[in-house]
Amino acid sequence: MSSTTIIRKIKAIATCSMCKKVMLDPVSISCGHSYCRRCIRHFCKNQTINAEWSGPVLCPLCLKPIKVKNIYDNKQLASLIELISEVEKTKETEETERERVCEAHKERLQLFCEDDGQLICWRCERTPQHRGHATELVEDVYQGYKEKLEEAARNLNELQQECTNETKWVTTQINYWKQEVETQKQKIKSDFKRLQTFLHEEEKLYLWRLEKEEEQMLRRLRESEANLEQKSEELKSHILELKAKCQGSAQNLLQDVKETLSRTWAVKLEAPEVFNLEVHTSCSVAELYLDVKTMLRRHQVNVTGDPDTAHPALTLSEEQRQVSEGSSQQNPEVCSGRITAFPHVMGCEGFTSGRHFFEVDVGEGTAWDVGVCLNNVELVLSMKQEAEFESWTIRRCTEGSYIALTSPTTALELFEQPQVVGIVLDYEAGVVSFYNMTTGSHIFTFPKASFSGTLRPYFQVYQHSPLFLPLTCE
Repeated sequence: MSSTTIIRKIKAIATCSMCKKVMLDPVSISCGHSYCRRCIRHFCKNQTINAEWSGPVLCPLCLKPIKVKNIYDNKQLASLIELISEVEKTKETEETERERVCEAHKERLQLFCEDDGQLICWRCERTPQHRGHATELVEDVYQGYKEKLEEAARNLNELQQECTNETKWVTTQINYWKQEVETQKQKIKSDFKRLQTFLHEEEKLYLWRLEKEEEQMLRRLRESEANLEQKSEELKSHILELKAKCQGSAQNLLQDVKETLSRTWAVKLEAPEVFNLEVHTSCSVAELYLDVKTMLRRHQVNVTGDPDTAHPALTLSEEQRQVSEGSSQQNPEVCSGRITAFPHVMGCEGFTSGRHFFEVDVGEGTAWDVGVCLNNVELVLSMKQEAEFESWTIRRCTEGSYIALTSPTTALELFEQPQVVGIVLDYEAGVVSFYNMTTGSHIFTFPKASFSGTLRPYFQVYQHSPLFLPLTCE
């Protein structure tokens, strides 16, 4: 009887009648039959909860009552199953390690051609293909190439360890960077919390820039980390290949050994990019708190009125810095960009990016509109069309109240009348804010918007309320 037949019969004996597989964790019951522990427990549980069956649990094979408390481990059967597994593994290994023969001549591959790096038989050595080549017995060159493969494996192991260390270093850098950003974020939040009014909007803008900086740096760090992890997997693959060759037969080891060595020695590990982990977004809250006006004026620009957009009833001074109601012109011509329904005028300057600040001296005026608008003004011929005019402005009404021209309008509670209004435009952040430059206090910030196109200064002038555009101090 062949060994294969014997193994098959033993496996049949060790097969669980429930799952039809070789038993896993075999146990025996009171009647002597054996099953997988999990199978018999599951069977007993189902019988117990079966509403149609009120009798004792019976063995599936002999139908004798099962005493659940008397289920015990079958150690002998477990040892037999383990032996079956070892025999099958040994058989697979023997088949894998079976000596190779030359496909062309059916002779044993006893020689190794140094020139071609191939296993050959004695007949191959005499063919024109290998004639004159340096050949050695497999037994003579096996040890030398095994040592070379082991050295290559050691080199890759060193690279793998270096890669692991570099990965840990980058991970540490990421954690350090996130901690630094978080520390800076908490500092900004803590400081800005004391500024209950105008500095609240400044806080949000600085945090927005900090998060953008954090996102950009983390993206670069994570790309570096991913590259190292990919290189680590590549190194592991090479190592496993070399270990498999070294643990196999001489023929298996020498098969394509030179190509294998060439590929493994070509593997290199590049050091990851070193990043400057210094947070660039910072803010001196104390400086802002003590001198807001100085902070705002860092972004100050000169603004002048555009006569081509001025209402005919308005007068611009020669230097275009003062605008007031009243005109010496009679039957004035209407320019293509001029707003005719209400006494408006736009600034000459246009903004498409960046942060800008300009001031408007409203003095003791009793009514005015100041802010910014989109540079897409058409002729406004009616009140309805004026409502469609897209702008971010605040207004002093004739009765002395203040509103922001949101939709619907927002009432503003000002405890002091501003004589100089500061206007801040942060194009990328989508923010337009207003300040009382007399006191340095915050007036209002419009809800965040997504700007597109050119924004220009925008003013509306009423009778006895001239506006003046101060010249910036260089």
